[in-house]
Amino acid sequence: MSQKTMPTDVPVEAFLAGLDARRSAEGARLVELFTEATGAPAVMWGPSMIGFGQYAYTYASGHSGVWPRAAFSPRKARLSLYGLQSHPDAAPLLERLGPHSAAVDCVYVTRLDAIDLDVLRELVRLSWAVTEDRAV
Repeated sequence: MSQKTMPTDVPVEAFLAGLDARRSAEGARLVELFTEATGAPAVMWGPSMIGFGQYAYTYASGHSGVWPRAAFSPRKARLSLYGLQSHPDAAPLLERLGPHSAAVDCVYVTRLDAIDLDVLRELVRLSWAVTEDRAV
């Protein structure tokens, strides 16, 4: 099985320009925040994910690939923030983030202006740090 979500050559700005006004503005703000927290440029991964850096992974099954060290997707219903739960210090920060829900590797936020951006910035930094040894 080959990995479906990979970096593309689509400009992040072009993707954001195709969103509704609110999600476009929120996406631009997240690009700033993630770039500041990681020091890495924004890159489109697949058709709708904006990623920063990448790391290599291998599952017990032997499947391996690369994935962004930090990423988000400004989806219509809510913002999907990837990798923010992987650091041991993430749980207390998530309690302070503001209204959100969570799944396995994703934190969902309905509105960017409803959460604490300083807490989000720290979560992105921790996400970045936890993948340091597997960065490619």
